[in-house]
Amino acid sequence: MDHGITHAVTLLILQFGFVLFIARVFGEFFERFLKQPGVIGELLAGVLFGPFLLGASIGFPGIGPIFPALSPDSIEAHSHIPIPLSLYGIGQIASILLLFAAGLETNPKNFIRFAGKASIVGAAGIILPFVLGAMATVWFGHAKNFFDGRALFMGAIMSATSVGITARVLSDLKKIDTPEGITILGAAVIDDVLGILVLAIVVSLAQSGTVELSSVAWIALKSIGIWLGVTAFFIFAAPWLVRVWSWFESPGSSLVLTFFACLVAAVLCEAVGLAMIIGAYSVGLAFSNTQIAPKLREDLRGVYHLFVPVFFVILGMLVNLNTMRTAFEFGLVISALAIVGKVIGCGLASLGCGFNSMGAYRIGTGMIPRGEVALIVAGYGLTRGVVNEEMFGVAILMTLITTVLAPIFLTPAFRNQKHGLRNAN
Repeated sequence: MDHGITHAVTLLILQFGFVLFIARVFGEFFERFLKQPGVIGELLAGVLFGPFLLGASIGFPGIGPIFPALSPDSIEAHSHIPIPLSLYGIGQIASILLLFAAGLETNPKNFIRFAGKASIVGAAGIILPFVLGAMATVWFGHAKNFFDGRALFMGAIMSATSVGITARVLSDLKKIDTPEGITILGAAVIDDVLGILVLAIVVSLAQSGTVELSSVAWIALKSIGIWLGVTAFFIFAAPWLVRVWSWFESPGSSLVLTFFACLVAAVLCEAVGLAMIIGAYSVGLAFSNTQIAPKLREDLRGVYHLFVPVFFVILGMLVNLNTMRTAFEFGLVISALAIVGKVIGCGLASLGCGFNSMGAYRIGTGMIPRGEVALIVAGYGLTRGVVNEEMFGVAILMTLITTVLAPIFLTPAFRNQKHGLRNAN
């Protein structure tokens, strides 16, 4: 075997093992001693031991640095991913696994029941943060007016929602299949679909100063159509697929084949610009009401605890603290507005959808984290020259703050036994 390939494979194994280790150590420390969700420890472990801080200086005999400097000509450098794509890919599989598990924990009837409320909450979670982000960019002198490309991109970054963090907290608390949990997950899916439309409009305005309505309409039709089509297909096909799965007698076959369907759905969604986790959630939801659902949840438990923490450590590794220094004050303001925009926007919409103040607060805080979705939007703007390194650093700071604070707010809100609906019996 080629020595270069051997070294690359060995380094990947070392990186993966290192990520597993720090995920467990930091997660355990935060849960046992700080009484905080383990996901916060995993995120901070990624920041601390990522390639921008200690990861570049920690070495292994015969291998060298765990996270060596990437070549300027590499794919990772051009995509603003500071870790090898192979490790990043493992993290993406872990995120798919997370949302697949979340779907399995959701009752389809409850999901349909709260779909309308989730749509309203998702739309509200786009509008207010977008306006606040764009206006703040103008106020701080980073854009000439509201329709400046930099202001529009900051608004788009602010409107993003990362459901992974919230799904992890809800799963740990066993609150996914609650009115608030279902509404949050549904609203985050709506956010992603609407976010694609917002990004398309922003890109059009930033590049040409006009919006092609036909192009936006086509994107909307394609995105919403694929999402609804994937969900409807698997809900209809799940009972038939279960019969096919029953033909296989080897242990774990049902989980393997169902996860294969999950990966196919994830790829379909990614192909039209939606997040892969949307397809994963749809498949989990489709199989949650089948006869093999209890067995799937049982078989998935060990795999879940092995891989899902990896996603959050890798997410933390994307954070470059050095890029935040030049616009730290602006970043703090943007972070505060990012929290306020989701809590107020989604919270007020929730109050209008039959939730009480506690339910509205849970939903608002559940929509706070931006995670990798905001980084993707920010990176899109950076590669096209609309967002500079300084504003990219602001986006990173906002992502870090909202991602870390969300579980701190969300956990006690759900541990409170008060019901979240106004007309609850």
